[in-house]
Amino acid sequence: MDVIEAHAARLPPADDRWAPRPHDRGELARALVEGGVAGVVSHPLENVLRHIEELLAGDPDKQLGMTGLSGLTGERVLELTAELAGFRVDRAARSGPVEVDPHRVLDACEEAGDRLAGACRRGETVVLATGHPVGLALLYLEVGRLIAAHGARPIAPADGVRWREGLHRWQIRYLGPVALLTDRASARHTHRPDAMRRILAEARPDLVLADHGFAGAAVEAGIETISVADVNDPALIVARGLGRTRTVIVMDDNVRPDAYWPCFQAIAARVLGRATGEPAGGSL
Repeated sequence: MDVIEAHAARLPPADDRWAPRPHDRGELARALVEGGVAGVVSHPLENVLRHIEELLAGDPDKQLGMTGLSGLTGERVLELTAELAGFRVDRAARSGPVEVDPHRVLDACEEAGDRLAGACRRGETVVLATGHPVGLALLYLEVGRLIAAHGARPIAPADGVRWREGLHRWQIRYLGPVALLTDRASARHTHRPDAMRRILAEARPDLVLADHGFAGAAVEAGIETISVADVNDPALIVARGLGRTRTVIVMDDNVRPDAYWPCFQAIAARVLGRATGEPAGGSL
């Protein structure tokens, strides 16, 4: 079985929760918490603080392909993360749970939906790409289908491009409109920017929706980017704080694929309402 066919078989189907329709905002927020996308997330404070230290020390794995992120203090990076995630900073704490406000997630998704609606109205080219090929793939896949149906143009540059790095053999493949990094046997979780750099060498899209190094490389290249970032991967949050990017959705980025349906509904409400003039419905 082809690597993309095999990966598609791992994902749950898009059930009726993914059909755009009006939802009470409280219902969406509760579903985000129940699915682990928000509420107490999987990365505790000690993990968040360690990754902040590694980012500021210049660890390439934490920089996600971006430069110039080491000028802030760890305290300021934590503050920026807390602002977007919606938790209170306890300066004395070094461990314990981290909680993401589901309404902050919905706010960011609605902001993303507004920008994607503009892409639909203007017929813009969009690259969608994920370094979390299980967790986020279904969300990106459904967003890609939605915007393609309403005027935007998802593109697939560098599809099938291969390269070797030491003993590793890499390839870019697309699941529908969504770029993934594969080792030619399976889709891989990655923080690396290499794949997006190759994508951008073939095309310069109007907009990118991505995470990890796919998003970081796009930001570094000056492409307008909608990013997803976990609380323990603060590079994109720092880039936003420095004014280098705008929309960053902070949430747990690797829970069950079907748990992200409230994010899709929040995005879809804005896309349908602003791109087409149809009643938005969405969160009430």
